[in-house]
Amino acid sequence: MNKNSAKTAALRATLAAMIFSMVLLTGCVTQPMPSAGNATLTPPTRVTRDLTHLPPPKGRITAAVYGFRDLTGQYKPSPDSSFSSQVTQGGASFLVKAMRDSGWFTPVERENLQDLLTERKIMRALETPDDKNRAGSTVPQIGALAPASIVLEGGIVGYDSNIRTGGAGVAYLGISASQQYRVDQVTVNLRAVDIRNGTILNSVSTTKTIYSIQVDTGVYRFIGFKDLLQAEIGMTRNEPQQLCVNEAIESALVHLIVQGVGNQTWSLKDMKDWYDPTMQRYLQENQGYAQTMEAVNPPYDPAKIDPPKTLGSGVSG
Repeated sequence: MNKNSAKTAALRATLAAMIFSMVLLTGCVTQPMPSAGNATLTPPTRVTRDLTHLPPPKGRITAAVYGFRDLTGQYKPSPDSSFSSQVTQGGASFLVKAMRDSGWFTPVERENLQDLLTERKIMRALETPDDKNRAGSTVPQIGALAPASIVLEGGIVGYDSNIRTGGAGVAYLGISASQQYRVDQVTVNLRAVDIRNGTILNSVSTTKTIYSIQVDTGVYRFIGFKDLLQAEIGMTRNEPQQLCVNEAIESALVHLIVQGVGNQTWSLKDMKDWYDPTMQRYLQENQGYAQTMEAVNPPYDPAKIDPPKTLGSGVSG
């Protein structure tokens, strides 16, 4: 074997080792694409644990949600679609689920109220005078609809694309590696409205960043007079937008609950839970509220102040 052949063989061995290393490194951050998958429950967000571990309330609050609309007016950029909305239109469903998971609210159906009223009319049409007094009647008795103490309103108020982009890359002798990232941002607003007089009890806005990352590695070079080696490996990962919207809604609901306890809109079952780590952490996140409450810790002493009058289940007047 002459000197050129030995050099070529060594170069090929080096390139093969480098390609094998690239495959191993990329395999650590990528997963094989399955040909099929089973449906699973929607994974919880990072705020779900805080939402489900809040201290119990003095009483559940009956609340209505008429809608949680997309107020951004944002559409996906071309060439994806000119008519597809940038964010999910199912914000009300996320909010109702978060209300039930928190253990603080009893949500009542209002978004599809007309469907509920139609079914109640059908049941009343099947009911006869004898059914009201017969114990074994197959037609169930229709009770009154549960009234709400408060209405939770708001919506997705902002979506900003490419608020931050960047990346890094390097190439040497036909071997390259690069990484790019993009950051989007979604903002939601949530407020509690007193149904007696329309007063805004509390209002919260939360923002969630949406991260996208792309990693590429490749080789493109001649390893012989007629031998061209070309290999590419890459990975792209995007945070699901609907899960980010869900997390922003859950965060807004937790802040709404904590602020309501601080200004005595509703009450804890045990006032000692005011010092719960989750409660205190969310109070500190809201800097303006934390400064207001800095001089009073705890916010009020049940032994010195009369308990607030209740509206419905735990809402103070």
